[in-house]
Amino acid sequence: MKNWMAALTVAGAFALPLGAQAQDNYPSRAITWIVPFAAGGPTDAMARNVANRVAQELKQTILIENVGGAGGTIGAAKAAKSTPDGYTFLVGHIGYMAAAPSLYARLPYDPARDFQAVFRFPDTPLVLLVGEKSPYKSVSDLIAFGKQNPGKLNFSNAGVGSTSHLVAAMFASQAGMEITPIAYKGAGPALNDLMGNQVDAMFDQTNTALPQTQGGKVRALGLTSSERMPQFPEVPTMGEKAIPGFQVSTWYGLYAPKGTPDAVVQTMYQAWQKALQDQAFTGRMSEQGIQLLQPAQYAPAAFQQFTAEEIQRWAQVIKQAGITLQ
Repeated sequence: MKNWMAALTVAGAFALPLGAQAQDNYPSRAITWIVPFAAGGPTDAMARNVANRVAQELKQTILIENVGGAGGTIGAAKAAKSTPDGYTFLVGHIGYMAAAPSLYARLPYDPARDFQAVFRFPDTPLVLLVGEKSPYKSVSDLIAFGKQNPGKLNFSNAGVGSTSHLVAAMFASQAGMEITPIAYKGAGPALNDLMGNQVDAMFDQTNTALPQTQGGKVRALGLTSSERMPQFPEVPTMGEKAIPGFQVSTWYGLYAPKGTPDAVVQTMYQAWQKALQDQAFTGRMSEQGIQLLQPAQYAPAAFQQFTAEEIQRWAQVIKQAGITLQ
């Protein structure tokens, strides 16, 4: 009888779902965060910054796996197909988690259906830049020229479907003008040509634009944030004087493959909550022009809802701009 009961107990243990077996001591080994871009870019830098701090709270290693290609969709597809055991996550981004469903005729994953939101990172607003020798002194100057000269304003961007491309398209649509997008292989080359006065303007993230504006190599005309930022004390928001209601940021966040146990999601989110209480950590991000959110906005449910809303928002922008990818 005793042997039969022991066998039943062991069998019952093996019958438990995979997640249930692992939750008691999660995480018991290194965790992988997939970043769908090459190392060294802004998404990779953000991911490593957050991962290092969250790993301290989890007391476990977080490894960054860079899986680049196709605007981030290759890495996202790999994450979607990974085992939902709490040891593989995706570092999500506005491009391949919100814009991609409307950009690609065939996408090998569904951002809403194949992933569970874990937590949102702080946002990174963008800033409208022109070269130091540019004749445009304000956003209104730029819009006035653009309306009078359809298609003559060249906006550089980090690639077709990139945040800088999409935000420029959104800006042109709301300003009622036509611009010519110039796609580059990354934000660096796009910014270099702006500094070399080869193009007229560009939207860039505040954290990467800040050193260039401080060095006088480019001039900032307007911020896409809801309020002015101390890092750009003389720069108005886009909605302040030029386009009322214009607000957009590059956003990032952590996603788990659908089916990941809720206890695992909550463990990861709680580690992030603790990391956000570190004022030295959040202070460094703020200094770089990265914008902290309201506490409730970081949570899994809020982030899941935000993702769904962003998919709809960018579908409208992309349709109006006529942007398509194969």
